[in-house]
Amino acid sequence: MLTNIEKQFTILFFVIVLFELLTGSTETLQYAHYIAKPAIVVSLIFLFLKTSKGLNRAIINLTTMALIFSLLGDTLLMFVDRSPHFFTFGLVAFLLAHLMYILVFLKHKKLSRAIFGFIVVLLVYASGLFYLLKDGLGDMLIPVVIYMVVILSMAATAFLRRQKVNKWSFNLVFLGALCFMISDSILALNKFYQPIPMSHISIMVTYALAQYLIVIGILKSKDA
Repeated sequence: MLTNIEKQFTILFFVIVLFELLTGSTETLQYAHYIAKPAIVVSLIFLFLKTSKGLNRAIINLTTMALIFSLLGDTLLMFVDRSPHFFTFGLVAFLLAHLMYILVFLKHKKLSRAIFGFIVVLLVYASGLFYLLKDGLGDMLIPVVIYMVVILSMAATAFLRRQKVNKWSFNLVFLGALCFMISDSILALNKFYQPIPMSHISIMVTYALAQYLIVIGILKSKDA
């Protein structure tokens, strides 16, 4: 169950997300958006640092780094209209964030036959997504393929926590990893395949939910 602090934070967090959706969809509120979007991850950093006592020090450090790289990625992606390089740098920042999460998840790993079936599902999903994206990638082909491998690895390592942590922690982190995949898939399809109506809303809702679920799930692992 959520603690009182986590319940209070959840209300504040989703108010911040709604504020981001409003400012991100309203051109006249563009400058407010520069505050609202980073505030999503900044709030999670504050919550995590405040409530992570009792977790392994390496997990605290790696999760904090994952959130910091995510914050950097969020900031860079706000300026893609000024230069395509911001998208590339943002991609690198999120790639590093995923690598940090992978290292966190590997702290609680348990190999089982079920992982092989899940990997097959991931590969089928990735193959279908790549088929849609490949013609529009151009010079971004290799970076996007590398990124896809890393985020698939993040989802796989999230699955490896099964039966190693309590169900509450596993379910939250695993669902968060899947939401991250969905968010990045929508972003990629919108950029490299074809524009998706209201893409900003679907990308940000799934992204914010992903970060929230992963952070809360990691916090719950100390209850194991």
